[in-house]
Amino acid sequence: MHRGPVILVLALWAGLACGAEPTLAQKQARAQQERAELRAQIESLQKEIDSRESSRRDAAHDLKASESAISSASRRLAELASEQKQAEQELERIDAQTAKQKQVLARRQAELGDQLRAQYAGGLSPWTALLSGDSPQIVGRDLRYLGYITQEQAGAVKAVRGAIDKLAALQARTEAGRKELAQLAREAAEQKAELEKQKEQRREVLDRVEAELKEQRGQAERLARNDQRLGGLISGLEKAIARQAEEARIAEEKRRAEAARKAEQARLALERERAQARKAEQAARQAQEQAQRQRDQLEAEKARIQVEQARARARAAEEAAARPPAPPEAGREAEVRGTVEGKTGAPRLAPAGGFKGLAKGAPWPVQGQVQGKFGAERPEGGLWRGIVLRSPEGAAVRAIGPGRVVYANWLSGFGNIMIIDHGAKYLSVYAYNQSLQKRVGDIVDAGDTIATVGATGGQVEPGLYFEIRHQGTPVNPLLWLRR
Repeated sequence: MHRGPVILVLALWAGLACGAEPTLAQKQARAQQERAELRAQIESLQKEIDSRESSRRDAAHDLKASESAISSASRRLAELASEQKQAEQELERIDAQTAKQKQVLARRQAELGDQLRAQYAGGLSPWTALLSGDSPQIVGRDLRYLGYITQEQAGAVKAVRGAIDKLAALQARTEAGRKELAQLAREAAEQKAELEKQKEQRREVLDRVEAELKEQRGQAERLARNDQRLGGLISGLEKAIARQAEEARIAEEKRRAEAARKAEQARLALERERAQARKAEQAARQAQEQAQRQRDQLEAEKARIQVEQARARARAAEEAAARPPAPPEAGREAEVRGTVEGKTGAPRLAPAGGFKGLAKGAPWPVQGQVQGKFGAERPEGGLWRGIVLRSPEGAAVRAIGPGRVVYANWLSGFGNIMIIDHGAKYLSVYAYNQSLQKRVGDIVDAGDTIATVGATGGQVEPGLYFEIRHQGTPVNPLLWLRR
């Protein structure tokens, strides 16, 4: 699954070496198609993110309301239980008082009855005492006894009436207590039903929250897969870069050997031409000496022409030996690939000894707030292998050092991504870009604009994701950038 981008890069390098460059119309059509597909994917992903965020807010709000209602219902139910217990205790106390007052009333009624029956049986009354004909002392004594009895009877009647009133009051309090208990029972039943309803709502909210958590776990897994894809891509690129460097070294050795061979051939040809020239001059001198002035002028002219021809061939051989041998066409094809599409002028070439890697104090790729520091835990799970620089959309993204573009394409989870090889097994990674301004094979220098800031790859806010890797291992970019 990870070999796709590497195969694409190798195929592109092979195409560059063979000169199989697509036409501008084909490039434009392919770019428009990729841009339309990318925009459709970004729009779809943005809708899913908005929907998920809205569902998360709704679930959190419902969960808060449900738990608050359950807390209130539980508290009210506890209060009702306490009030009901107090009411039952009060009712028990009133029932005991009612029973006690009934006993007192019965006792008072019995005492009054006994007094009335005794008075009636004895025939004691004020009128009978006055009409009895007894002496005044006896009549006065009987009347005093009768007054005592009458007072006692009035007190008994008053006590009976008080007992009756207390009994009525206790009965009224008992009835009020029963009504209050009935009301509390109804309220307790209603609160219990409301509590059950709130519990059901809470279960529904928890199910929704659990579904969202499952989706978030899926996002974390996708991020992990994205990291694996990026790691596989970089590993494959490093292998391809090493293989290309080895092929370039072998080609350079062959080129130098061929140049040395041609230089040796030119030297030998020059020696032969010089020897021939010396022989021709010697022959001419001998011919001139022997011909004397009487020989045919034609022979002398012929010797002169031969000398001039020999000298011309010698000069041509010297000039050919002095010129440096031309590099093979395939090597020049690889070296001039640093020309930026659409620009004119001399192509930019890689340095003769190759790129020397990165040095600390490199310029920042873009100015912005640092988020997601290297080595910190990511909210979705895992660790940050680079940093995110928040910057306005469309801002220029610049290379942090000289190198060659080895990858420029769209990658899942990272959007439009560019990777630059700086030599010495150093790579820099630029992701989330809005557009890529360089192609694979282009030579760049520190500060060159290579892309623009965007929010591709499923990002919500614009920014640049930036990594530095050495020998395939992520390193802290903040240690390499200018402080």
